[in-house]
Amino acid sequence: MWYNKFMIWILRSPLHGMLDKSTLLVTVSGRKSGRQITTPVNYVRDGDTLWVTSTRQRAWWRNLRGGAPLTVRLGGVEYRAAGEALESESAVADGLRLYFKIAPQVARYFQVQLDASGQPLEVDLARTAQSRVAIRIDLQGPKPNDL
Repeated sequence: MWYNKFMIWILRSPLHGMLDKSTLLVTVSGRKSGRQITTPVNYVRDGDTLWVTSTRQRAWWRNLRGGAPLTVRLGGVEYRAAGEALESESAVADGLRLYFKIAPQVARYFQVQLDASGQPLEVDLARTAQSRVAIRIDLQGPKPNDL
């Protein structure tokens, strides 16, 4: 995807501040190839935990099955982190519920309606969880060369 290269360039440049509030770079090692895979993703932050969602068709997140180390570039700083892909529909729904609690304006993008109290409708969550995965990323601190 051509725009991924553009987004990676911006997020690694001094212009990263334009996108830092909602987009970060995730770098994972391919389980089979060992090759570094960097992809820009939207996220929400809950303390030192970042939540990301991806379609099930994408491949990068599969390297996080069962948990794996990764690197996150956030706010112009590289962080060591641990990531885990959550694939069961109930775990994805729970992750999405938290995601929409933090960023309710995003629910519309996922075609998930919120009720009067701001909670996502369960039928919409269940439908969305069928086509998506949730990724939990726990920040462990800046990489030593970024201190």
